[in-house]
Amino acid sequence: MKYFIGVDGGGTGTRIRVWDQNHSQIAEARGPSSALAQGISEAWRAIMTTLSKAFSDSSLSVPSVKDCFIGMGLSGANNLYWKNEFLLMNPGFKKIVVESDGLTTLLGAHQGAPGVIIALGTGSVGMSKNAKGEIHSVSGWGYPSGDEASGSWLGIQALRYTEKVMDGRRTSSPLSIAVKNICGSTPDNLLDWLGRAHSKEYATLAPLVFEHLHHDNFAKELVTLALSDIEEMLIALDPSKSLPFSLCGNLGHRFVSELPTHLKNRHSEPKGDSADGALTLITGDEV
Repeated sequence: MKYFIGVDGGGTGTRIRVWDQNHSQIAEARGPSSALAQGISEAWRAIMTTLSKAFSDSSLSVPSVKDCFIGMGLSGANNLYWKNEFLLMNPGFKKIVVESDGLTTLLGAHQGAPGVIIALGTGSVGMSKNAKGEIHSVSGWGYPSGDEASGSWLGIQALRYTEKVMDGRRTSSPLSIAVKNICGSTPDNLLDWLGRAHSKEYATLAPLVFEHLHHDNFAKELVTLALSDIEEMLIALDPSKSLPFSLCGNLGHRFVSELPTHLKNRHSEPKGDSADGALTLITGDEV
């Protein structure tokens, strides 16, 4: 028996899907983050733990890795140094292919056909595949300098606004109150939260922006700025406006209803996800 494993490893969590040798799904599981930015050993640990969970949840014996072909779309795999270090720690998978989660999201969303994706989760990345098969990417520079319109970006902006409210530089609003309820309502408590926070923690604040979108002016302002960044990515990826376009990722679906009409008319729901794209990589349908 051979097993084909697709891994979607993002900053928030890991999704694993397993096919048998007939390409029929037999197992699936979710687990902790396997983004390479958190550390190579930690990423491997999250993947192996989630893989074991997938088999055990389906009442299947965990196979030897030498019987497994594994394709992975990992956050941070566009960093060549991290990717090579990760590959050197391969515990023995018979075949392994590692690409960025942006590429596997692109392959999954359009089933390998030409198209554009803007993937928004803890981080953000935009990718396109044209009719010639050429791949182009934008953003994906990572926390804290990049990842525009992502969960971590929205969280950072919400924190900056809340800090100004606590200083008396901005007026309190439902969004700033909600942020203080989570991060601390006093300067000491907020500073303690900030000292421990990383991209994933900032991303947990992003849902607050959408919860208060229709009755908080700053939340509206943030979503408008994010939509501007999304459109900027889309123009860079597809200046001819000829390719199908999908918003993807844990946060992507929240922006769909907020898209301006000219973008909403171009948008199509993704046909698959990053784990599907990773399976496409490892089964040889796309390299």
